[in-house]
Amino acid sequence: MSHDHMNNSMLPTTHPPEHHHSTAAPGHDHGSDMMMMAMTFHFSYENVPLLFSGLIINTPGEMAGAFVAVFFLAMFYEGLKIARECLLRKSQVSIRYNSMPVPGPNGTILMETHKTVGQQMLSFPHLLQTVLHIIQVVVSYFLMLIFMTYNGYLCIAVAAGAGTGYFFFSWKKAVVVDITEHCH
Repeated sequence: MSHDHMNNSMLPTTHPPEHHHSTAAPGHDHGSDMMMMAMTFHFSYENVPLLFSGLIINTPGEMAGAFVAVFFLAMFYEGLKIARECLLRKSQVSIRYNSMPVPGPNGTILMETHKTVGQQMLSFPHLLQTVLHIIQVVVSYFLMLIFMTYNGYLCIAVAAGAGTGYFFFSWKKAVVVDITEHCH
């Protein structure tokens, strides 16, 4: 794949282009200040970037610390999702019930009741939900970017933290099963 169409004058370099030495594949020189990332899963603890350019993992101890931090970040994400659901249930103000007939067994008619709830837009609970939603979106993108480093240790930390968080926080979650829903 040729990158001759790219304007290399915009890329940061420390050497003139004819003297630049790189370990990247020929034709893929992107400047000495840019780090090449692995695009396959690997289990390395050297030169592993973690979200920010100044946050590079270089030792087994740093990788262990990053593993623990990412694990707890993923747990926090799962806890935040459940906390937002609980806050939403507590802040519901208007409740309407709608009943409708549905066919039952042996030609009978059953009445199915649906509860519709709402909340006010200009209220503290809605403002809090909005702020928590922003935090949840940012944390979810951080976890996605961490997983996209393709570092096996960090990927395991994301998955294990999310699973552990779900285990600890979601066990009280109310599960509503709609018998008319066919895509479970």
